[in-house]
Amino acid sequence: MTEITLLDGGLGQELVHRAGDQPTPLWSTQVMIDHPGLVAEVHRDFASAGATIVTTNTYALHRDRLAGTALEGDFETLFAAALSEAKGCGAKRIAGSIGPLIASYRPDLHPDADVGAPLYAEVAKLLAPKCDLLICETVASYDHALSVLSGAVWGGKPIWLSLTVDDHDGTKLRSGEPLESVLAAANAGAAALLVNCSSPEAIPAALDVLVQSDLPYGAYANAFEKITDDFLKDKPTVDALSMRRDLTPETYADHVMAWVDQGATIVGGCCEVGPAHIAEIATRLRAAGHTIV
Repeated sequence: MTEITLLDGGLGQELVHRAGDQPTPLWSTQVMIDHPGLVAEVHRDFASAGATIVTTNTYALHRDRLAGTALEGDFETLFAAALSEAKGCGAKRIAGSIGPLIASYRPDLHPDADVGAPLYAEVAKLLAPKCDLLICETVASYDHALSVLSGAVWGGKPIWLSLTVDDHDGTKLRSGEPLESVLAAANAGAAALLVNCSSPEAIPAALDVLVQSDLPYGAYANAFEKITDDFLKDKPTVDALSMRRDLTPETYADHVMAWVDQGATIVGGCCEVGPAHIAEIATRLRAAGHTIV
C-alpha cells in the first residue's frame, strides 16, 4: 500500500488541558515556563501513540507575541527550552513549528514581506540546527505564504507549507483568496504542502486543490466548534474556543482515512486532537495495509 507520515496532534491545547491553569495570551509558551517537562511528556505521548514526527512548542514564539510581557527578553532561551523538550521523545523526526506573526487567522494583520520575511528567517535559524524540517503553520493568505517561505529558506532545512482554509469552503484560504493561488510559490519553495487548523469537513475540497501541485500533500485538522469572534480580537486566549464533542478518536480517524483515500500521504491532528486520536489513526493505517514512516 502507501507510506504515510503520521504527525502528532495539537500540542498547545494538550498542554493547556494538562496544566489546568487559566490560559493567557502567551498560551503554550507560558505553560512551558510554569510546568517544565510537561512539553516533553506530551511529545512522548504522541510518539508512543504512533506519531513519527513531533512538532516543537514554538508556534507562538515570535517577538511580537512576547512584547510587553515578562518573557520579552527570553526569546532565544525559550527556543532552546522548546528544542530541548522535543529531543529524545521517541519520534523519528522533529519538525520546527513556525506559526503566524501577530495572530492566527488574521491575515489582515500580517506584515508585508519586507517586514515579515526577516522575522521568520530569525526563527528558522534558531530552529533549524535541532530540527529535521521546518513546518510553517496556519498560513492564511498568499502574502503570508510568500513571506514565510522567503524567511524559512534561511534555515537550510526542508520546508513544509501548511495552509489554513475557510471552514465552509476548503477551496479558499482564510483571507478569501483561492487556495490555488499559492501553488506556484509552494512548488518553488516547499517540500510538502498541507492544510491545518481548519474543520475536517473542509479538508476534502482543499485536497482536491493540493493534488494539482507537484508536492506530497496532506492535512491535519482542528477539533474546534468554530473560530469565534472573541478569538479574533487582540491578544486572545484559547478559552474563547470550544472543543467539538462529536470528533471522537474514531470519528476523526474516519475523516483522516478518507483523506488518505484522496492521496494524502502526511496526516495528523491540530488543536484539540490528542494522543488517543493519533493512536486510532495509527491503528487504522496499519489495518488498511499502509506503512507509517
